[in-house]
Amino acid sequence: MASKGTRVLAGVTVLDTALITKALSFARAHMDDLGYNHVVRSWLFGTIIAEKDEVLSKRDPEVHAISAILHDLGWDNTGELVSKDKRFEVDGANAARDFIKREAGEEWDQRKIQLVWDAIALHTTGSIAMYKEVEVVATSRGIGADFVGPPRAYRGLLTWEEYNGVVAEFPRLGLKQGVVDALCHLCKTKPETTYDNFIGLYGEKYLPGFSLKGKRGIDQPDNTLE
Repeated sequence: MASKGTRVLAGVTVLDTALITKALSFARAHMDDLGYNHVVRSWLFGTIIAEKDEVLSKRDPEVHAISAILHDLGWDNTGELVSKDKRFEVDGANAARDFIKREAGEEWDQRKIQLVWDAIALHTTGSIAMYKEVEVVATSRGIGADFVGPPRAYRGLLTWEEYNGVVAEFPRLGLKQGVVDALCHLCKTKPETTYDNFIGLYGEKYLPGFSLKGKRGIDQPDNTLE
């Protein structure tokens, strides 16, 4: 078994493995600065929160790390990982699974790979993710913390001092507008993947000419059997 040490990143003690290092490099190669900083912050915030929580602290920290670091591969700015017909969360989950199978070796069994797939596929659906395994929950909590900050982070387990230390090293770079731009890009380039989920709402609000009218399930009652 490969040795697993730790290192300090932006003031946070995190697991340090060859696979995590490869995941960081892979994310860096497929994301712009804004996206890369977001996924790293999500990992670090998730780690801070999980280590303070009795249940989440029992997670596999490497599964959590890989899930968080690779969770937005569906935003891949090279286009290599983006499908024409799948939600971006599924693109990201599939790309992460392929990465693990290619890079992890025999230490990663199917269950661990599936946990990563689930954590990424469900990362925008917290109302489901919160009832999954601890690795999935920790991933979701960390991502959420990057959007809402310490005041609304899970159980108040992220302090402003911790938050500011991470952001100083991995700046936000206008994440709020960056997310709007990314989601509107999905509405523009593969709208069929946005009609049954929250992404389509961004298209309706911010993308001229985009409409969900006639695209929602409730707009198509004739397709439902009596």
